[in-house]
Amino acid sequence: MTAGLTRVERVQRDAPALQVTRQLLSYLLESGQAQVGQKLPAERELVEIFGVGRSSVREALKSLSLLGLLEIRQGDGTYVRNPSSDLLPQVIEWGLMLSDHRTSEMIEARSVIEVSVAEFAAARRTEDDLAAIERHLRGLKNSMNSPEEWVEHDMQFHFAVARASHNGALADYLLRLRSLLGTWIKQNQAADGGTAAKYQEHEAVYVAIRDQDAAAAGAAMRRHIKKVATRLDAPKPSQTAG
Repeated sequence: MTAGLTRVERVQRDAPALQVTRQLLSYLLESGQAQVGQKLPAERELVEIFGVGRSSVREALKSLSLLGLLEIRQGDGTYVRNPSSDLLPQVIEWGLMLSDHRTSEMIEARSVIEVSVAEFAAARRTEDDLAAIERHLRGLKNSMNSPEEWVEHDMQFHFAVARASHNGALADYLLRLRSLLGTWIKQNQAADGGTAAKYQEHEAVYVAIRDQDAAAAGAAMRRHIKKVATRLDAPKPSQTAG
């Protein structure tokens, strides 16, 4: 499995564990090489591959285990797991309650997943797929003054993009994050930043998918998730806001 993994560049500002997590997540969800039940290389081999300390590798494996993508068997090793567990949203939400740092990790994971989903959607969407995405984009535009309706259309927009990817594993994974995604969208909607700007972020994703421009779709989704992360990280008036 080592063909899809490369040494971590120390000049990057992100923590080594986060860089390792990104690479492994990309390998598991994007490369097409990972198979359910496949055993990952031993920790010491991953340390050599990534050029980081063992603690960074362990932290990355633990994070992906929390996501339900890996299973760590004590005394045996780490195995690729089917991410479609019904318990996955609850496990992630439990982790989110523990710390803001966990939230940032989950947003990183969401970015990797949704950028890939948007790219695939641009390349593979049908006219019916596009109509579904457009319907919820229109719903967003018509519900700018109705937070509850906005949240529902926002979620359905992302799910429509996921279905348009025609990648069952990625779509299933995102769909099973429904409750978590809904929580994020509610917080994002409550945050400052302007509803019109949030609409434009979604519109950019739609336009790129409509034009079948995979690179533009991925870039637009990446910008959107980055904006969401910024808004979620912004100081809130109270603990219960959003």
